[in-house]
Amino acid sequence: MSKTKKDIQLFGKWSFQGIEVNDLGLKKYISLRPIYLPHSMGRHEHRRFHKSEVNVVERLINNLMRPGKNAGKKTWATGALRNALEIIHLQTGRNPIEVLVEAVQNCAASEDTTRISYGGVVYHQAVDVSPQRRVDLALRLLAEGVRKAAFGKTRPFEECLAEELILASENNVRAYSVSKCNEMERIARSSR
Repeated sequence: MSKTKKDIQLFGKWSFQGIEVNDLGLKKYISLRPIYLPHSMGRHEHRRFHKSEVNVVERLINNLMRPGKNAGKKTWATGALRNALEIIHLQTGRNPIEVLVEAVQNCAASEDTTRISYGGVVYHQAVDVSPQRRVDLALRLLAEGVRKAAFGKTRPFEECLAEELILASENNVRAYSVSKCNEMERIARSSR
């Protein structure tokens, strides 16, 4: 008996049904394809732009495994995210995948700066950010904020991850990712 896409739930708990990306620019680049376990074995690795087809939950897990102490520990990162999603569900009463998608949308900066040099003088020029890079930056900022919140603290990593995702989904500036996104856009506005 084959299961339909409606029956597939992340970790056997949370459904992908009814979750929509409101930002039209990011709609193609945040994948909400239903999966049981976020582990694609890197099949997207050698094809250009195919990381946009990897589920957003797995992309966050991959960003949590940055070089250093947690490099390559995907099982640990998956377990930490599963516990964080459970905490989010208990605190908010909402589908935690929906909270994650809102957090990514709120942290995706639409403007950034680039360095332009004319004869040894460096200027900063505001540029628009492509949708693929917006999603990449948002996931990186979320993971970086969690690492900074958990490093050297007594709070568990899962609680820090849940708090960062909840605050980012509410567009609260107490979230590291939202404050960094706002700072990037402010610097870009000033250098137009």
